Amino acid sequence: MKNDNTKIKYFIYPRKSSEQEDRQVASIDSQIRELDDVAKKDKLSVVATLEESHSAKHPGRPIFNKMIEKIEKGEANALLVWNASRISRNSIDTGKIIYLFDIEKLVEVRTPSQVFRNTPNDKFLLNLFCSQAKLENDNKGEDVKRGLRARLQAGVFPGRGPIGYMSDKYTERGAKKNLVDPERFDTVRRMFDLMLTGNYTVVEIFRIVTKEWKFKTRQGTPIGRSTLYKIFSNPFYYGSFEYPMGSGDWIKGNYKPMITEEEYDQIQYLLGRKGRPRPKNHIFDFPGMMKCGECKGTIVIEEKWKHQNNGNVHHYVYYHCSKRITPTCSQGSIEVTELKKQINKKIEELQIPPEFQTYAMKWFRQENEKEAGSRNAVLKTQQAGYTLCLKKIDGYMDMRAAQLIGDDEYNAKMAPLKKEKAQLEELLGDTGDRINRWLSVADEMLAFVKDAVGKFNNGSIAIRKGILSALGQNLLLKDRILQIDLEKSLFPMKTISAEVSKIHKRLEPRKTVVKQKDYERLYDKNPLMQPQGESNPCYVNENHVS
Repeated sequence: MKNDNTKIKYFIYPRKSSEQEDRQVASIDSQIRELDDVAKKDKLSVVATLEESHSAKHPGRPIFNKMIEKIEKGEANALLVWNASRISRNSIDTGKIIYLFDIEKLVEVRTPSQVFRNTPNDKFLLNLFCSQAKLENDNKGEDVKRGLRARLQAGVFPGRGPIGYMSDKYTERGAKKNLVDPERFDTVRRMFDLMLTGNYTVVEIFRIVTKEWKFKTRQGTPIGRSTLYKIFSNPFYYGSFEYPMGSGDWIKGNYKPMITEEEYDQIQYLLGRKGRPRPKNHIFDFPGMMKCGECKGTIVIEEKWKHQNNGNVHHYVYYHCSKRITPTCSQGSIEVTELKKQINKKIEELQIPPEFQTYAMKWFRQENEKEAGSRNAVLKTQQAGYTLCLKKIDGYMDMRAAQLIGDDEYNAKMAPLKKEKAQLEELLGDTGDRINRWLSVADEMLAFVKDAVGKFNNGSIAIRKGILSALGQNLLLKDRILQIDLEKSLFPMKTISAEVSKIHKRLEPRKTVVKQKDYERLYDKNPLMQPQGESNPCYVNENHVS
């Protein structure tokens, strides 16, 4: 039934913001012209035109909120908008519109091509269109983030480079680079050369650059003194940049550096910034692996350089609480060499003779055979469920092709089946891959423990991180002491190591040759080395070291 327009009072609501979402949207003036034409053509009673220049991505638009208040007071009971996306791109404001329908304060939302009234189907469609606008907006945000990550991975600075560099305007999006500014690159390099002589202060160089060289930026303005300080202290010029600023994440740039890192270091020394935080252009040993034992804050890593009068430079790496959770945390810092000494001492407490490794692997393999049988049964059940799910999907596809069910029913039936199919595929892959994984990890674990000290001191950073991770989880640093609970590491390695040591001491005085079976007989008698109810009583960290 057609509504009586004479009883409906409309607010015209045109909206456009400067956000990326609205780049292709008609201007407010053109929206008003089109909506006025609709009002005249359909003889609509318009109370007021409420223009909005804010994004609908988040709730809190001032004009929108005033409009809602006016509708609640009965000043109008309908909206005339250019498109449903003009109303809302967030769930809160969409909900307000739907609720006004529910309490009968709003009877109609009209666009030039469609009318939404207070019926279940119309409210569902309006909600759907606004939600679709939100989805498109969210997807654009993800696309922007994805593009930003791609640029960072390619070593491209996501923005305008500093003086001496310029943006790549003509290369297609996704392949842009930081380009050398041919008019200024060499001149900025001469600024660095003056500073590196040690004969000029920044103030003197500033006078030369502005008064004698008449240097101008790309905007045609003289360079400022503070800008010159920023140039001399910007790591971008030697090939690294931090993004986002203050995050501690440093990127190696894919562009022509202006100076070397050594020259940058020398300039920082000349500027008197001996303790200045430096770019983390190498990988530290144990980032993110420890918490503060006092406030449970993150342990961060800081580099420092000590410049002596004789020209020697000493480099130090410190681990300390970030104090972000508790600014008054009293914990100090510990130098990385002392930290490694403590870890070495913990590792030395663990000794696994080759005889015990042979015994342990026999037990692991026996348990693996039992475990594989039960996991294969689970795998068989999962495969049966997957086959049934595919059969149901094929059935609904056939019914839709034969037009036995409509699109709405088809989509309603297929949605949970598609989700179930994805879950079963993940379970199938996971069950199949894990059948022998823990056995392999156990073997490698026992092997590396035999020479853990040597591997920790001489291995790569990845090996050191893996060994520390295997020693224990939830590592705490308090009073410059690293707390590692060996009772909960790997399997009870500390306890087993102690028991194995006792067994070997009992057999050492014997003059006869000690055979493997002699050790295994005593291992079997020790209750601490027997499984406690589970087929796999030991925790094996899959981030192991091979």
